[in-house]
Amino acid sequence: MATASGAFKSREDHRKQIELEEARKAGLAPAEVDEDGKEINPHIPQYMSSAPWYLNAEKPSLKHQRKWKSDPNYTKSWYDRGAKVFQAEKYRKGACQNCGAMTHDAKACMDRPRKIGAKWNNKHIAPDEKIETFELDYDGKRDRWNGYDPANYALVVARYEARDAARSRKLEEKNNSENPEEVSDEDIDDDVRVDEAKVDESKQMDFAKVECRNLRIREDTAKYLLNLDVNSAYYDPKTRSMREDPLPDADPNEKFYLGDNQYRNSGQAEEFKQLNIHSWEAFDKGQDIHMQAAPSQAELLYKNFKVNKEKLKTQTKDQMLEKYGNAASQDEIPKELLLGQSESQVEYDRAGRIIKGQEVVLPKSKYEEDIYINNHTSVWGSWWKDHQWGYKCCRQTVRNSYCTGAAGIKAAEAATDLMKANIARKEADDELPAPAEEKRMATWGTEVPDDLVLDEKLLAEALKKEDQRKREEKDERKRKYNVKWNDEVTAEDMEAYRMKKVHHDDPMKDFLH
Repeated sequence: MATASGAFKSREDHRKQIELEEARKAGLAPAEVDEDGKEINPHIPQYMSSAPWYLNAEKPSLKHQRKWKSDPNYTKSWYDRGAKVFQAEKYRKGACQNCGAMTHDAKACMDRPRKIGAKWNNKHIAPDEKIETFELDYDGKRDRWNGYDPANYALVVARYEARDAARSRKLEEKNNSENPEEVSDEDIDDDVRVDEAKVDESKQMDFAKVECRNLRIREDTAKYLLNLDVNSAYYDPKTRSMREDPLPDADPNEKFYLGDNQYRNSGQAEEFKQLNIHSWEAFDKGQDIHMQAAPSQAELLYKNFKVNKEKLKTQTKDQMLEKYGNAASQDEIPKELLLGQSESQVEYDRAGRIIKGQEVVLPKSKYEEDIYINNHTSVWGSWWKDHQWGYKCCRQTVRNSYCTGAAGIKAAEAATDLMKANIARKEADDELPAPAEEKRMATWGTEVPDDLVLDEKLLAEALKKEDQRKREEKDERKRKYNVKWNDEVTAEDMEAYRMKKVHHDDPMKDFLH
């Protein structure tokens, strides 16, 4: 929507504006009109139709998208090459010392350096060049054909016309000759190239001399005309490809076109595809190979890969034959078995089931059956309990164990009962935990003796003394001049020291003081 400045709108006005825009896009409401009376396309995005705020647009318009700045006096003309303005007869002050022109100096002179310049001999004064100044636009500065004279192209046209005339004359002489075989292709000038489309094919025998060849013969039917059914193979006009077969029910021997997929998946196209895949996989695995940068190297590596793969396959096959033998090279099978004939009589019912004459053969597994190891009387897996396989004879879950028979079963049951009794007794003991004895630690790290009794008053005084000592350690100014020291340490003092001591491994030590 082309709108004016982005003024504030309420939610209701904004909803109505959106509904109006949707109606205009659907064609239910007339399109918006700008200042000039032109309709504004409702499908123009808002970031293109909205005018910038600094333009102060009061009405919807698209002028901000048009070229609103006035163009300067740009010109399309070019320099008049070789034009002369004035030719003096005598040397003028400030002119070129070599040729005598006023439009340049001796350093920028393009004439041949004279032995004696025009300044000194006043002879052959060169005319002044025409100096022009143009103000070109962006395209004019970058126009590589600006200043080109189209009349010069007449020489190119004349050269091509002369070549075509020579070609026509040479072909006319060849066609009008009585014996065409005497005129060979070597007599034709190399500059005159014959196009296959312009030459009579009945008389043109050597197609190798033709350089410009058509991709197909014009008499052939185009691929999109082979089957005009709408539901037939799809033809893409942009890439000129028809991937599927347009005539799938026709005789393959009579068809000359089977679809692009047929050519893409057959012949050398499949080999080229495999070569590309090999190059990609080899590059992913760390090899320095690139199909486009070094195609010869990629093809050589692919050939070596196929040779090595074939050798490895042959080596693996030989190892398997050496280990397991070759049943195909053994003695020939008897003809009786080969033809499937025997003297046994088999009767079947209407449903195809065997009634008489052939026993049901149980399927055999690839493992050895009915072989008992370690004195067992049953095979492994004949017993199952608690998500574990075992032997039925002794109920053991270890595969390589020795069979213990019925005695082993009784011993296992007794061990299970004993273990259950121990677990039950332990659970009963855990329900009534024994009260833990509280241990009091002494100040020196050992357990407090039973006969040690601390006086509560003396302990409180010792705590006060410990607090005062710590304050004096933090600030020495509070320490008195005359200090009395007592070497006697009581149990209460040691207990106060232990209680006030800072434990550095305590995570709550920062909250103590």
